Amino acid sequence: MSNTIPEITLYARNLTRRFGNQRIVHDLTLELKRGEVLGLLGHNGAGKSTTLQMLTGCLLPDSGEIEICGINLRQNPVSAKAHIGYLPETPPLYKELSVNDYLIFAARLRGMKQTEVDAALTQTVQRCGLESVRLKIISTLSKGYQQRVGIAQAIIHSPAVIVLDEPTVGLDPAQIRDIRYLIRELGNTSSVILSTHLLHEVESVCDRVEIMQQGRLIYSDSSLRMQHYDEVSGFVISLKNPPPLSVLQAIPGVSSAEQMSPNDFRILHTAEDNPGSRLLAEAAQNDWQLAQLTPLHATLEEVFVKITGEKTKGPLS
Repeated sequence: MSNTIPEITLYARNLTRRFGNQRIVHDLTLELKRGEVLGLLGHNGAGKSTTLQMLTGCLLPDSGEIEICGINLRQNPVSAKAHIGYLPETPPLYKELSVNDYLIFAARLRGMKQTEVDAALTQTVQRCGLESVRLKIISTLSKGYQQRVGIAQAIIHSPAVIVLDEPTVGLDPAQIRDIRYLIRELGNTSSVILSTHLLHEVESVCDRVEIMQQGRLIYSDSSLRMQHYDEVSGFVISLKNPPPLSVLQAIPGVSSAEQMSPNDFRILHTAEDNPGSRLLAEAAQNDWQLAQLTPLHATLEEVFVKITGEKTKGPLS
């Protein structure tokens, strides 16, 4: 990526948007760094699509400012939008055109010179895995390939910021895998905002997570730290010849022991004192026949429910 692209490629301050008397987005502020894939999470109706429409200049905010690569989107929309590639939830395809003709059309709309279009077309078709269908009419393609064409139109001009709204919705597992791989690759050369309500998508491709609820950003952190949000210290242990539960509870460091089945136990401990090695020694010495020891990890679904549940209970204003 060119060094002329600033470290902060997108910065939005205090965005608010109403439809009639209903406020859809409340005082939202976020930033996107160069080479970062940001996952914008939230339930349906949380305000994600409205936010993305504002960030791409398709919808004016009632208040607030947006800068794309340091250019004010409201004051200089043409210059700012030149750095943006956008795939709405419904891809903006002219389905009567061939893939080639449509992408050439998209490139010219982006202001690319004719001398630049051929090389950009070849690179984009290869990058999006469209070589085998480039001469086909878009309406004859599967939904997965149409989604690839939608991404291709968003990146053909090599934008600094790529905005993708639910890019894998309605696709089959193989198509989802391919699109996620492509998104991760795009993050190597551009900044990407990915709107989704699929938490596996975040785990697969995102560096950082923002969670929206009722039009507000309620959580912001790295994808890795989200996975360890409010993590419980403990493990599940399987013993073929287990002792009484009271024996496990008495091992130093064990704060809680729960029997889940005749052979499986859930052991909790403090983060500072892991009794795992002591438990292993006891199991070997007393012939408990240890079969498995698995650390406890909350799923992203559990973390998401916990975060959104906590915010719902607290004040939103």
